[in-house]
Amino acid sequence: MSANPHSGHYIERPGGKRLMVFSGRSHPELAADMAKHIGIELGEVELSTFANGETYCRYDESIRGADVFIVQTGCEPIDRNLMELLFLLQAARLASAKRITAVVPLYPYARQDRKAKPREPISSRLVADMIQNAGADRVLTMDLHAGQIQGFFTIPVDHMTAMPLFSRHFRDLGLTGDDVVSVSPDAGRAKMAVRFAEMIEADFAIMHKTRPEHDKVAVTEIAGRVRGKTAILGDDVIMTGGTMLANVRALKEAGVGDVWIFATHGVFAGDALEKFAECEEVTGIVVTDTVPIDPLTKPDKLTVLPVSPLLAETIMNVFADDSVSAIFGGENQLF
Repeated sequence: MSANPHSGHYIERPGGKRLMVFSGRSHPELAADMAKHIGIELGEVELSTFANGETYCRYDESIRGADVFIVQTGCEPIDRNLMELLFLLQAARLASAKRITAVVPLYPYARQDRKAKPREPISSRLVADMIQNAGADRVLTMDLHAGQIQGFFTIPVDHMTAMPLFSRHFRDLGLTGDDVVSVSPDAGRAKMAVRFAEMIEADFAIMHKTRPEHDKVAVTEIAGRVRGKTAILGDDVIMTGGTMLANVRALKEAGVGDVWIFATHGVFAGDALEKFAECEEVTGIVVTDTVPIDPLTKPDKLTVLPVSPLLAETIMNVFADDSVSAIFGGENQLF
């Protein structure tokens, strides 16, 4: 195989500047869709796992002097995918890529962004250090769990948001106006919920909760008028679904009509997807494809919105050294 890059694998600008996109094994379908919107094919890279579980990677074409974008999302198996991303970054650095951008739609370990108890690691900070030390010059991610994660990096972080996609979707469904309420699942997401309420011209409410242990929640109070309205409950990620379902039950007890749920990252760990499918109190669920979802197990009430056009446009702006926030009219800072 020739070491020279295939002509369909890159875009070249005057001066020899080349854009190339490569994918890890976490979500190749998303990476392929992004490349298609850009107008190129994915670059060739060899990825395999040795018998002892170690990961091997090698770029099968020259990336010297190229503007390289490596797509790898934080889905299961998370640790393997994270290590694969680090190897791809270092291999690109050693292969003399001019600029390396880690495209990580779902940032791994994002929920472990602080020390909630003594003797705990700040795992998301460690991941940031690893990505930078491996060779990334820039990080592109979507809807972080907490804004401070951007401060864990000393390299540029382009923080995308799926909020415009969700607001457009719910507007198309006719869910807008005074009969709709945007609900924040906790105080930490209040600003996001207020912004979303403005986007769909709806009211706003916030839920107060306690978390007795990981992935378990108890709702204590709902602040705001929700009775008789359609509630749209939004979050950055759905993991086990325990928090969301507890919120749905509390909203129903408060007199809400239909309850819609949206989240950028639909992880649906374990049997979470089955729980949502069986929950008659949930009218519909909307997520994006930052995480792969098996179409065979996807319930009818689940809608998956594609993010590849948004990510592709962002990549093109980064490549052209244009403004990224301009894609959102400067409104991509939710925290």
